[in-house]
Amino acid sequence: MSDLVRWAAFSCAVVPLVLVLCGASAAGALGTAVGLATVTCACRALLRQSERTAARPSPDEIAPHRGRHSRTGTGAHRGGRRSEGRTPEE
Repeated sequence: MSDLVRWAAFSCAVVPLVLVLCGASAAGALGTAVGLATVTCACRALLRQSERTAARPSPDEIAPHRGRHSRTGTGAHRGGRRSEGRTPEE
């Protein structure tokens, strides 16, 4: 991306210079330089936003947190025996 920004800055400097050399008014060349700089800054911001969004993993790629011992769900209990409807025998 830095090459792109360098070329954009170069064009923001060269285009008004060429306009003045070709006979355009200085005010017109200055307005063109300001317009090019504005468009360059907006494009750079959009590129940075796009790169950040592309670098972020999508929600489908993020694994859910599985807890300390990789147990999930409400049915996972800690150690011991479960009676599950059985009554103690005497």
